[in-house]
Amino acid sequence: MWCVVYRESQDEPEQVDCRQEDGGRAAVLDCLKRVREDEFCWVHVDDPGPRDLDELADQLGLHPLAVEDAVHAHQRPKRERYGEVLAVALKTLWYVEDGREVETGEVMVFTGPRFALTVRHGAADPAAEAVRRLSGNPQARRFGPVAVLHAVLDSVVDAYTEAAAQVRTDLTALERLVFSPDRDDLTEEIYSLKREVLEFRDAVQPLVPVVQDFTGSGTGWPKEALPYFRDVADHLHRTDTEVRSLDELLNSALDAHLARVGTWQNDDMRRISAWAAILATPTLIAGVYGMNFAHMPELSWVYGYPLAVGVMAAAATVLHRAFRRNGWL
Repeated sequence: MWCVVYRESQDEPEQVDCRQEDGGRAAVLDCLKRVREDEFCWVHVDDPGPRDLDELADQLGLHPLAVEDAVHAHQRPKRERYGEVLAVALKTLWYVEDGREVETGEVMVFTGPRFALTVRHGAADPAAEAVRRLSGNPQARRFGPVAVLHAVLDSVVDAYTEAAAQVRTDLTALERLVFSPDRDDLTEEIYSLKREVLEFRDAVQPLVPVVQDFTGSGTGWPKEALPYFRDVADHLHRTDTEVRSLDELLNSALDAHLARVGTWQNDDMRRISAWAAILATPTLIAGVYGMNFAHMPELSWVYGYPLAVGVMAAAATVLHRAFRRNGWL
């Protein structure tokens, strides 16, 4: 747990580090009590337990339902307003290249009159990057706590864009394998990547209307802040389009791979049928002459055996060439 105090008149914020176990929560609560009219405080909490937010909730006037969402996580991207407090749930996301997996976490952002609170679940921490961006942008800090919401949103959406590019790279490599001459079964790999893209889509798509609501004049925020949110909405829209495209391409790749598997099976069946036809003629001749009847044509002829073998070989050769010409062998 840590908190940062921002003063609009200062280029550099005063930061109070409260990440120590002893006295950390008390230091944050004391920091909140000392916030002046020209300041706002940003409090950040990592993976809180059931009782970790009780004192903060009382101090900040958070709604019990908002606190419950922040503690238990597993929320879809959404926005809720409880009086003067705006609560926004976001999905954090990062891509693990080794396993071709999309990992997700969650961050809740609360903004009030003189405070911002972020609650993180999962390995990805957009707050660290958001602090860096906000510290280097004194113009944005003049917007107050809403600047924290923008900084966190911007960091999360940029992570989406980076993850989408990584998924695109892996999908391109997978497409090359699908259309390579090798007969590798890629069904499981394609399905696995598609499942990760669906998880990606579940994080991005519900957030699009949420961020779009932040670009209008009905938010009550300073007009100067709206272009910042429109920029985030534009980046998010491009990522959403990219994720939809990835999903459709994976569907096409899976269909193409299944079609190629069917073609391979047809080729195998044609080869089997061709060799069966080639072997059928010698089998027929050998079967007839192996019946050992007393009166059979050319049974006692000196050249009967060589002739029968020659007919077998000639018939097999003619069929083999015919099947090769037709592409069956």
